[in-house]
Amino acid sequence: MRQTTMAKESTIERKWFVVDAEGLTLGRLASEVATVLRGKHKPTYTPHVDTGDYVIIINAEKVVMTGKKLDKVKYYSHSGWLGGLKVKTARTFQTKNPTGFVEAAVKGMLPHNTLGRQQGMKLFVYTGNTHPHAAQKPEELKIKG
Repeated sequence: MRQTTMAKESTIERKWFVVDAEGLTLGRLASEVATVLRGKHKPTYTPHVDTGDYVIIINAEKVVMTGKKLDKVKYYSHSGWLGGLKVKTARTFQTKNPTGFVEAAVKGMLPHNTLGRQQGMKLFVYTGNTHPHAAQKPEELKIKG
């Protein structure tokens, strides 16, 4: 009888990956990065333990959306007060805050609980092609565009 091994925090080895988002489709980028953040690409994946790796996304302002989604997709936020609904299109969100635009897409594909928030803290998004994490020696993560 074979037993399944469960990952523990002390036995997890984390890597750093860097993704160049230039010309990549937002949804495809977000789903691949969310998989790496959760650790589902590893054979030691355990659903209730954070086994994921760190991901750095550069050139966030150059990510694309296909079709007319930039004008049709809307992002909603509410202040909690009467009449406090704020609506912005994907185009305005991307131009005003390109890092938040990519972060929102990736974090929306993570679990919406404590574990998902912990996994989301391993995501770093930057505009431009430089990042301050060179000391971690990140490997390049290939994503099909």
